[in-house]
Order: sequence, then C-alpha cells, then structure tokens
Amino acid sequence: MTRPRHATRPRAFVLVEVMLGVMIFAVGVLALGRCVQNCIVAEGARQQTDRARLALENRMAGIEAGEIPTDKDRTDDLGDDFPGMTIKQTRIAVKAKNEKDQDIQGLYQVDIEADWTTENEPQSRTISFYVLRSH
Repeated sequence: MTRPRHATRPRAFVLVEVMLGVMIFAVGVLALGRCVQNCIVAEGARQQTDRARLALENRMAGIEAGEIPTDKDRTDDLGDDFPGMTIKQTRIAVKAKNEKDQDIQGLYQVDIEADWTTENEPQSRTISFYVLRSH
C-alpha cells in the first residue's frame, strides 16, 4: 500500500523550516562576530589614545618643571617608552596685559601634539597651555 502524497509534504516543510532556522542562526553568529571585532578595534584605539594622553601629560609636566626647554620648536620620537609615537612642541609668544594695563613679559602658549598611526590611519592629540618665563 502506498502513502498518499499529502503525507510527505509536512516532513519536507519541516526540513525547510530547520534549514531556514540554521541559516538565520548562522547570520546571527556572523553579525555577532563582526560586533566583537568592532569592540576589539575600539578598545585598541582607546588604549592608544590613553597612551597619547599620558605622553602629553609627561611632556607638559617636564615643561612646567623647567626640565624641558621651550625656547625652540622641537619634534621628538618617544622611542621605547611610547613606540611609534612622536611629540611636536611649539611655543608662541602671547601679548597680554595685567590688571594695571601693563604688558606681561615672558608669557607663552605651548602646544604639544602627539602623533601615531593606528591601522594605517594617522592619529593625533593636542594639548595647549601657558607658561610664564621670567627674563
């Protein structure tokens, strides 16, 4: 005795449903993998930015302490302490007056820029502050 044709259709439909479910699951796993990859890249960028901030803070502290001169522009490779990172330092004289309308002598704006490359993209962070050098 043979089975009627309509009896095999529900089983074939279940197979299609299972295959569709596996495909949807696979797409979800691929999307989740991409999200994880983006998170890893973002964390790496955050770490590089933190390193740059630390390098800028170190340079600013050295300038404020008088250990690093500001009399000329300079560019330094930070070497082993911060591999792949360079610091550019510039100084601009600031014309300002005090409360007695007298010129303030020896006031400078110092700009420090940290440059590095992340995933073949140039990155930079800058900090600006003022120093007062007496003559």
